Amino acid sequence: MKKAAILSAAALALLAGTVAEAQQGRLRERLKERMAQRHNGSDAPKAEGKQTLAYGRDPLQRLDVYPAQNAKGPAPLVLFVHGGGWKRGSKDNADGGWKAPHYTQAGYVYASINYRLVPEATVEQQGADIAAALKMLLARADALGIDRNRVVLMGHSAGAHLVSLVGTDERYLKDAGLSFRAVSGVLPIDGAAYDVPRQMTEGPKMMQDTYAQAFGSDPARQRALSPTLQAAAPNAPRFLIIHVQRPDGITQSQALESALRQGGTQAERRDFPGESLQGHAEINRRLGDPSYAATPVVDAWLKRVFAR
Repeated sequence: MKKAAILSAAALALLAGTVAEAQQGRLRERLKERMAQRHNGSDAPKAEGKQTLAYGRDPLQRLDVYPAQNAKGPAPLVLFVHGGGWKRGSKDNADGGWKAPHYTQAGYVYASINYRLVPEATVEQQGADIAAALKMLLARADALGIDRNRVVLMGHSAGAHLVSLVGTDERYLKDAGLSFRAVSGVLPIDGAAYDVPRQMTEGPKMMQDTYAQAFGSDPARQRALSPTLQAAAPNAPRFLIIHVQRPDGITQSQALESALRQGGTQAERRDFPGESLQGHAEINRRLGDPSYAATPVVDAWLKRVFAR
């Protein structure tokens, strides 16, 4: 009887510890979201001329598009995809307020999209949403002042994974009636799930529920949703992978760069100061701020990609 009581007490303690760990993981995840949204470029100047357009029937299939400033003809397009663990975030709270004013002043059209979210939608449908948004913008290119031949996909965190997926698996673009010829370059910002099976094995415990919800348990599906594992040719022609000093972000970015190069793609990788969730949020929030280290690096790369 006494032994059974001791065993029951041990089991209850183990269960309590498991529940506490799960609650702590959810708390950390909520903290990550708040940090990513905090001061979302609130000190940035305001971009002018925003239009909000639908690219599908779902209420989340919306985007904001800003015209290029002082453009003398059709201008390149920078299309941004927000993060949020594939299940939250929006163009309104996870965009980083510097991008629209900075890139439109640089002479580019800038668009920032919403997309359908997990669990109501799948990651595959999110990739399809990016392709559908691009198709709509290109179909309206004349009215929006877009140069159809100069397009860069940019995304942060989960958005970095999604733009990399669309840039390495042409099926998403083909299903929208496009191809890699529609994309000049891809710019992932501080992603860490380019190799999904590896990240689900080695990544931080606080994100495992999020990964499981997004990518499920089927190894074949996880591989299919891994840009690093889809990076054999063909791909979008150029990548610039940028990240801060998070261990899993470094490892995953290095592996993506290597796989792209092995596939014959022009891939560059640059790292910047910043650690943990704070650095992860800062690189998104401040990109476009002239005083932020990544801004001139990205500016120079965009000029090279968009050069005629």
